[in-house]
Amino acid sequence: MDDAKLTAIARTVHEAMRGWVKAHDGTATPAWANAPKWMKDSSRESVLFAINNPDAPHSAQHDQWMEQKKRDGWTFGKTKDADKKTHPMLIPYDELPEFEQRKDAIVKALALSLSKPL
Repeated sequence: MDDAKLTAIARTVHEAMRGWVKAHDGTATPAWANAPKWMKDSSRESVLFAINNPDAPHSAQHDQWMEQKKRDGWTFGKTKDADKKTHPMLIPYDELPEFEQRKDAIVKALALSLSKPL
């Protein structure tokens, strides 16, 4: 997959997740155009994982995200804080709220759908 297509898919997934989060907990996430590089990179990695592992369970999508965050120096914290690199969802998949578990399923479904030609 070329870089432009990967970026387009990651942008679409990012915007969908932005809407999903806003609808469920009211948290504002920046639009793709205003998102920091680390956020865009995270979306790209998550999309690549989904495309390269189409048969993986949704929990694997979360595990990949957690590994990515930990690799980048993030730790568990009661609130998401990009400056302190803390995040409340750095917990096992089965301990996530249902809306977070569904988010992993949506990431995977969108990434796989958008990566296939119509």
